[in-house]
Order: sequence, then C-alpha cells, then structure tokens
Amino acid sequence: MNELYEKYARILLEKGVNLQKNQPLLISFPIEAIDFVRVLVEKAIEFGTTDIYFDYEDAYIQHTLLKKWDIDSLNNTTFYNKKVFDEYAKKDAAFLMLYADDSDLMVDIDENKLASTAKMFRSSRPLYKKRQLNSEIGWCIASVATKPWANKIFPNDDKALEKLWNTIFKCCLVDTENPIDSWNLKLKTLEERCIALNNLKLQSLHYQNSLGTDLNIKLLKDHIWSSGLEKLQDGRDYVANIPTEEVFTSPDKFGTNGIVYSSKPLVYNGGIIDDLKLVFKDGKVIEAVSNSNQDLLNSIISSFPNMDYLGEVALVDYDSPISNSGLIFYETLYDENAACHLALGKGFPTCLLNSTDLNDNEKEKLGLNNSDGHVDFMIGTNDLTITGKTIDNEEVTIFENGNFNKRLIKTR
Repeated sequence: MNELYEKYARILLEKGVNLQKNQPLLISFPIEAIDFVRVLVEKAIEFGTTDIYFDYEDAYIQHTLLKKWDIDSLNNTTFYNKKVFDEYAKKDAAFLMLYADDSDLMVDIDENKLASTAKMFRSSRPLYKKRQLNSEIGWCIASVATKPWANKIFPNDDKALEKLWNTIFKCCLVDTENPIDSWNLKLKTLEERCIALNNLKLQSLHYQNSLGTDLNIKLLKDHIWSSGLEKLQDGRDYVANIPTEEVFTSPDKFGTNGIVYSSKPLVYNGGIIDDLKLVFKDGKVIEAVSNSNQDLLNSIISSFPNMDYLGEVALVDYDSPISNSGLIFYETLYDENAACHLALGKGFPTCLLNSTDLNDNEKEKLGLNNSDGHVDFMIGTNDLTITGKTIDNEEVTIFENGNFNKRLIKTR
C-alpha cells in the first residue's frame, strides 16, 4: 500500500498542484487519512517545499459542534472559517484539498446550520477564491478513502476500505505501469476535445434523454472550452480535479430554457438530494423539485445571489472508468466525472475570452454568471444526446449514446 500511496502522492503534487521548489503548500484533509498524508508530506518535502499548513477535518468533531453550538459560535471555528486560505493565497501557495464523504453522519443536523456553515466556508476566503478563479494559484481537489465512506459504498464488507482505496487508485491511474505517462495521455485526449469544440464555434447546446431532459443552453459569445489540464497566468499547468474526465465551459447566464433531471444523487454539505428536477426560463430556475430533500435543495438555490442560474456546462463520457465501476460514490468529485453535469452558481472567467482584466460587473454584462457558490449536479445517461448549433446555424452531434462524438476530432 505504501508504494501506491507514494505514486498517488506524486500524481497529486506533480500533475495536480504542480508544486515548485520552495513553494508553500496548504493541505486540507480528513483526519482519518493521516497515514496517506504522512506519505504525502514526505513526498512534498522531496519536491522542495519548506512551508506546509495542515488544515485537518474531523467529521465527528464537526458533528458534535453542529449539535451543541449555535450558528455564531460555529462560524468562528476553523472548520468553517477559512481565513487561513487567504493568508496562504498571499504567499502564492499551492492548495491541495483531500475529501471523503461523511454525509450520513450529518443527517440529524438542522438544515439552517448546514446552510450557514457552508456559506461561511465559501465566503471566509475571498482572496483565495479570487486568485483561484483568475488562475493565479495552483489548486487540486482529490479524494482519500475513509471507513465511513468505504462502508457506504461497500456495505457489510470487511474489506471495504481496501476496496475503496483500490478503486481510487484505478480511477486516478495510480495502478498503471507509469502513472505520470498515463496522465499525460489522458490530458492530451481531453485537450483534443477542447480544440475540436472550440473550432466548432458553437452558439448553443440541446440536451435530450429518456429521463425527460429537454434543455437548451446558450453559450457565451466568446466562450472557451477547457479541460482538467488548466494553466496559470505564469504559464504553469495544473490539474484542478483528480480524477478528471471532463471538458467544460460556462454558458450565457440568461440563455438556458427547458427542463433537466439529475441522473445521480447530489451530495451537498452532509445531505443527499435524489431525483432532482430543474426547470429554467431565460436562464433562471423557475421550478426546483426533489423527492428526497426539498429543504436542502431550496437552501442551495437561496444560499447566494445568482445560485438560480447556471455557471458551468461539463461534458463527460458515460463510458468512463468511474462510470464503468458501476458505483455511486456519493462524492461530487467522483460522481461528476462519471456523467455530464451542470453547475448552479459561479461561472469560470477562464472560460471567457480576454476576461483577465475585466471586473465582475463587466464579465456579467457579457453573460458570465457571478455568485459566491458553485454546486455541480449530474445529468448524464447512456442515452444522452447533445446537439450543438454553430454560429453558422449548422447542427452538429456533440454527444450520442451518452458519449463524445469522436468523429469531431478526426474531421475538424
């Protein structure tokens, strides 16, 4: 296991945050993953860092605090008040956030507390978020296996934790002969898709599947398709999500119309939303329904201004390693990379051409949604069809039978 830990750590540091010699590093992690984090730290020191901040999470302590304390007290704890992120953003640090699902632990917590602490978590680090969105600092989100998460995915299995780690290693290409080469090949494939989509000069996308999704999304006039391989302003590459299977862009804030149904559960701040249905008119959500957790869904949409508009459109093959595992991970990082997804809230300035020197108001006038929140939900199925319309009004098949139309790369 230690050898696999070392390979995974190298992927996260080299391909993920692209850690440089003497660069500060902030690691956020669940305390249960300390064995892996110890290996990660050794590897980070080999990369040459001399400044590491450890932002640990303990779901059981968080649960106790949520049960016993009021909202004001909760918002002052370092579990939710992340001012330290701004301190390290000033240092040009790399940010590595390690996650594991603990949603079942929070089922008895008041929704108002969950919503308030989620808002504090996002709003307490404005400089970090600004530099992150402007591609000024490298960051990466990845997952680690913990017993609660493993037992949820593999119930009543004595080897659940081992199975989850092995699944993570497989999805993240850790178990390949040369993981770095494998990642270079994957990223090359995703970049080829971005090039093909950017060359099409699309004005809109039309989604349809047997769940009932029938959605038209207008794209920004000067939109850019991006992939998991992102670039900082100083030219360095990094991979924000590991694993990653997506290519994505941001839509025109006011250009979404129709109905969309979720294809996988949405896990948000300790709760689970199943059977999500959203109806859009002129970009705005005018109806939001969940058969399992309506209050939590309402809290997402009301958590920040403009959370009732889309900020992301992401294309992911249904025939992908994560999807082919046959598992529901109850963790957005993995489930979103098993299916096409959309996101409510903040759009990506990097997906808008020549937006670096524009302020938020100027970007919004061009159609980019601005919000302090960003929540992904999965909509991809094995029968999803996506038809694009170019600026010349040519119709092009982008997705068929749930997968990217590879002919676009060969012919465009």
